[in-house]
Amino acid sequence: MAAITAQDVNKLRAMTGAGMMDCKKALTEADGDFEAARDILRKQGQKIADKRADNATSEGLVLVQVSEDGTAGKLVALACETESVAKVANFRELTQQILDAAVRTNAGTKEDLLATKEADGLTLQDHITDLMGKIGEKLDVTYATLTAEKVASYIHSDSKKGVLVGLKNVAGADVTEVGRDVAMQIVAMKPVAVDKEGVDSATVEREIEIGKEQARAEGKPEAMLEKIAQGKLNKFYKDNTLLNQEFVKDNSVTIAQLLDKKQKGMTVTDFKRVVIGG
Repeated sequence: MAAITAQDVNKLRAMTGAGMMDCKKALTEADGDFEAARDILRKQGQKIADKRADNATSEGLVLVQVSEDGTAGKLVALACETESVAKVANFRELTQQILDAAVRTNAGTKEDLLATKEADGLTLQDHITDLMGKIGEKLDVTYATLTAEKVASYIHSDSKKGVLVGLKNVAGADVTEVGRDVAMQIVAMKPVAVDKEGVDSATVEREIEIGKEQARAEGKPEAMLEKIAQGKLNKFYKDNTLLNQEFVKDNSVTIAQLLDKKQKGMTVTDFKRVVIGG
């Protein structure tokens, strides 16, 4: 069996970031083979991932980047189990590494992003698995991308909520402030769609049935139930679709009116809202 020196342990630690004892154990098991030792450490991370697969990830970090021309945005959230891990430098550096890769590769999906190979030959998923082995917690990635005439973004002060919002008919207007306001609105008011046309049919049917049941419980005549339910559905649209919501900073205008006042015809095309633990 190969003799494992302190220099060997330090070398593996520098290569992997794993703890001293974990590195010594891996090198001993691998009989001094560094590549085999790295594989052993990665397998440890996978074991932790498998064991903790059902654990809740309610802490973490959200990062966002919008292109220089303002037409594309990328949002990455790396979630973990505890607040203390979310503050660790390695965790925050990995989150930034994932976002940098998203911007560099313009990955269309989370799967494509995690399959991205880094300069060391490892994929992003490998790096995530490695970190799980070091910290002993489940990690989970959420990825969102959005393109539009103009993309605005916002990250909440707790760094666990982030939004991308796409605007059209901007016509050269400076939308920095209004775009941020709309993105903040999305975080605060949690709209389910841009407008009523974006609400899926299952939700519409459910709200109508709820409205009918509520009216029936109030003793309303059967012949009136449909009309009453439609009225309640319109209230649902007002409260839960972005353009129809009252602006949280000024409830005398809706978001649609706010945008139109800034630039005639300006509106929202789409938004992405990501919340860790929400």
